[in-house]
Amino acid sequence: MKTSDFYYELPQEQIAQTPIEPRDHSRMMVLHRESDSIEHKHFYDLIDYLEEGDTLIVNDSRVIPARIYGTKDDTGAKIEFLLLKQVSGNRWETLVKPGKKAKIGSRFTFGDGLLKAEVVDIVDDGNRIVALYCEENIFTTLEKIGQMPLPPYITEKLVDQERYQTVYSHELGSAAAPTAGLHFTTELMDRIRAKGVNIGYVTLHVGLGTFRPVKVDDVTKHKMHSEHYEIPEETAALIRATKANGKRVIAVGTTSCRTLESVAAQYGEIKACEGYTDIFIYPGFTFKVLDGLITNFHLPESTLIMLVSAFYGYDKTMKVYDIAVREQYRFFSFGDAMLIV
Repeated sequence: MKTSDFYYELPQEQIAQTPIEPRDHSRMMVLHRESDSIEHKHFYDLIDYLEEGDTLIVNDSRVIPARIYGTKDDTGAKIEFLLLKQVSGNRWETLVKPGKKAKIGSRFTFGDGLLKAEVVDIVDDGNRIVALYCEENIFTTLEKIGQMPLPPYITEKLVDQERYQTVYSHELGSAAAPTAGLHFTTELMDRIRAKGVNIGYVTLHVGLGTFRPVKVDDVTKHKMHSEHYEIPEETAALIRATKANGKRVIAVGTTSCRTLESVAAQYGEIKACEGYTDIFIYPGFTFKVLDGLITNFHLPESTLIMLVSAFYGYDKTMKVYDIAVREQYRFFSFGDAMLIV
């Protein structure tokens, strides 16, 4: 399969620049796999498609304000860091702009001295490993000096930083939001639970590799970046019980999907565990856990649209994207949703 097979035309004005208020008033296209029927609804209608005993799995990772601006100590030159992931202790893999100013041994200052950094290594793709020094906890410091790392296709300033977090975000560590979850309100989640639908939590810290373009023609040659995940025992037991009762496991977002399918592929079952996954899901993949998927509309030729195509079918997925463009759905991180059941 070729990367170009996943291309579609999208008018610039359909790339959502700001989130819908309230969160659950975004539109939702409902795709029924068995009947091939399509409905146009709103996200608050989600509850009508869930049954007692079903389980929603959400990713509770929280985005860190990982974009920081500072200066190089010896020259005063301006620098931008985007912290991608914590490697160990105070060492982070970091995207640096401009990279030519960040040779090994280079030192930088951020936030009027609240944070100091030194480049200690350069990895294969050009990212830097930097050692960070601050008096407080690094996350506390980043809350003071950092900015939310919005995707490059969002050009408008985000007024409320919390709108790029899910209402259930808890575990700090993502460089980007698990955006399918942005549509949920606390009230909607309460209504879902009141209907007897379970909500289970996993953690997958989203890296920028999620958004990196596929640069090879042959889809199978693409290599995913690894991301850290964790499934607690409570969630693993919930999924096992849901399956045993003949009910559905519905992943909220591609990150929740990749977490579940990674663990099932590795262990043959869902169990409590943590580790790193670089699973790449594209058409031909056999799903072992998922019965449904909630997701946004993704970039052309991205690994995310490939995942959706694997679950819903390639031809049907590409037709749905044409329909979404025609019906004026809003696309990408702050855009509308689809429910595939």
